[in-house]
Amino acid sequence: MWRNTEETYGLIAVLLHWLVAAVVIGLFALGLWMVELTYYDTWYRRAPDLHKGVGVMLLLALLLRVGWRLINPMPRPEPGPPLEQRIAVLMHALLYLLPFLVIASGYLISTADGRPLDVFGLFSIPATLTGLPSQADLAGDIHLVLAIALVSLAGVHALAALKHHFIDRDATLLRMLGRRSARS
Repeated sequence: MWRNTEETYGLIAVLLHWLVAAVVIGLFALGLWMVELTYYDTWYRRAPDLHKGVGVMLLLALLLRVGWRLINPMPRPEPGPPLEQRIAVLMHALLYLLPFLVIASGYLISTADGRPLDVFGLFSIPATLTGLPSQADLAGDIHLVLAIALVSLAGVHALAALKHHFIDRDATLLRMLGRRSARS
């Protein structure tokens, strides 16, 4: 139930998967909204603080997710064409890597001026790499491109899960919902 089996993902893997997905989408929407705020908007200062704090919490969830994956083997893959399986492996690798890169570029934006990154007043993350020419602007551009790539890839991932469910009629989507297929 908590751990993965050969047929399905366990509750912890399922919860971490959907938590990360929801937070990534939420942070993307918040990020797009907050950059349009003006100095006189009520959320001008609060939205970036919320975005940064939740981003750090996402990093902790991602580290937990990767750790869980390392100690808890994945279910065996559904049978399918070799090219499709190779694409799935690449897509999953990118879906694990891109969030870390988005967070790293966000950190470089937030600490470009040398100030630590405050996380909801609970703790601060020190600025380690600062003072590079146009650091905040360059990191901001990279952050946006990587975030768009991440959300786009997550969309393709969701479409692939729906294709597996409705066209291939396999258990791929059901497994990530923590359920076994009646067909298996």
